[in-house]
Amino acid sequence: MPDYELLYHLMVNASEDALRAMEAGDYALAREILIAAELAAEERYLNEETATV
Repeated sequence: MPDYELLYHLMVNASEDALRAMEAGDYALAREILIAAELAAEERYLNEETATV
């Protein structure tokens, strides 16, 4: 079963980092942070799903 708490923390931390980047005016970095977190969360989810099947 996927560790949803870990995935939640991954996305929340990335959101906070992205907000800081936006406050600094670096919208490209904010976008990169969010995309990287989404990909990491998806990869972890899929790896955990296939490990339990």
